[in-house]
Amino acid sequence: MIYVHIPFCRSFCTYCDFYSEVAPRCREAVDSRRQDEKFGRFGKALSSEIAMRGTEISDETDTLYIGGGTPSVLPLSFFESLMSSLREAGHGGPYDEFTVEVNPEDIVEKGEAYVEGLLRLGVNRISMGVQSFDDGVLRFMNRRHDAETARRAYAVLENAGVRNISIDLIFGLPQLSELQWSDTLEKAMDISPSGMLPQHISSYQLSVEPGSMLAKMAAKGLFKEASDELCGRQYEILCDRLKQSGYDHYEISNFARPGYKAMHNSAYWSHVPYVGFGPGAHSFRKIPSDSSRSGPVMPGPRNSGNINGFPGWENATYVRQWNRPDLNSYITSPASVQEHETLDEEQLILEKIMLALRTSVGISEDFLRRHCDLSALDRAFATGDLVLNPDGNVRIPESRFFISDSIISDIV
Repeated sequence: MIYVHIPFCRSFCTYCDFYSEVAPRCREAVDSRRQDEKFGRFGKALSSEIAMRGTEISDETDTLYIGGGTPSVLPLSFFESLMSSLREAGHGGPYDEFTVEVNPEDIVEKGEAYVEGLLRLGVNRISMGVQSFDDGVLRFMNRRHDAETARRAYAVLENAGVRNISIDLIFGLPQLSELQWSDTLEKAMDISPSGMLPQHISSYQLSVEPGSMLAKMAAKGLFKEASDELCGRQYEILCDRLKQSGYDHYEISNFARPGYKAMHNSAYWSHVPYVGFGPGAHSFRKIPSDSSRSGPVMPGPRNSGNINGFPGWENATYVRQWNRPDLNSYITSPASVQEHETLDEEQLILEKIMLALRTSVGISEDFLRRHCDLSALDRAFATGDLVLNPDGNVRIPESRFFISDSIISDIV
């Protein structure tokens, strides 16, 4: 698994705290040249990091995800250079799943030729940030597109030949009525001019993230979060409407048509190691005793013996690594922004439980009984907060997904 973080956006959304730098649309030629030069310097630094850390990429890597930020602000030539760097590192694909995140206004502006260029590079999945089909809500979020632009962008993607399109939607705004939310979902189902439903939908509850514009507004008393009751009702509407349209609710915030679960994100939830490139990107690594197989050894104690539920992971060090979100330092030297922590057995077990219980697949009952509070676990079964899948795995039922955080915290 490879993730590439693109740290550029045309403007900042009110709710977002992901790392990015503003790369506004330039009216003057001199500003455009400066921006292109900055994109180029970032691309060279990214190529340098890939060359430096290429040995960390597993030979079993089968997905590439380019996110941000807003990758679609970049020219096609940037993606061509990126793919060249990955090929030189021995991991240039083809990938089972190759996703690029885009914004609607970029797709409408750049047109089918841009999308066709991405497809030629091996992209086979597009994730588009729609967020809403209510123009008033979009203005509140400081999105650059309106509802009509989202529909036009979807048509461009379809006409260019993209057959795996995911869209993002946001609920839980205090000013968003149940009627408006239901209308947004109906428009999402009707977004395609050809009648092709989005193959995947990710829908998230609006939250006040530290460092976001929304957090600043809340601190000044200019914004108050929606009630749990309102958010819960909108989540219920979301689940019911997408079930009617044949979507599988396979993770708390993710819904897929048959055969279109997101492979890359599903691997995250399965605790599969991954490598992240770019400022702000994270990696999760297993460094075996024979460290020559996975790049340089990080300092820290090794785990002794097999961790229950992690077959084949014995006698290894588990590391979470990240690049500090600092574009200028990254451009100067990608190595200068690298930091890491060594994970102990307790952290790994907790992460495995928390990630697995976000999904419809769940986790083995035996694993939970070895590592959770047994009395709390029995109470969760008795109240219906936990149920058994036909395969014997334990999961949180869809009707309790909305309160999953409290369920998980009770049992671990």
